[in-house]
Amino acid sequence: MADATHDLLHELLKSFHVRMDKLDRGLADLRSEMITMRGNIVTIQQDVHHIYSRLDRVDQRLDRIENRLELRERAEAQARFEPHP
Repeated sequence: MADATHDLLHELLKSFHVRMDKLDRGLADLRSEMITMRGNIVTIQQDVHHIYSRLDRVDQRLDRIENRLELRERAEAQARFEPHP
């Protein structure tokens, strides 16, 4: 009877060990996927940062262009209303 109990415990422990190995492999796969996802998120964040930087530069250039156009339009308007000698 003691041998039967010992054999049963041994089989249960082996089964438990096999299941734990599968869990360990599954966790390792999940860790690997999480690391990959973190890398992708960092890449996306960097891309968004570059897009915002570029957009800011374009916005600054557009502001300068608009200012030049306004100055030119004012000068042209003043030239039209100035009396000619």
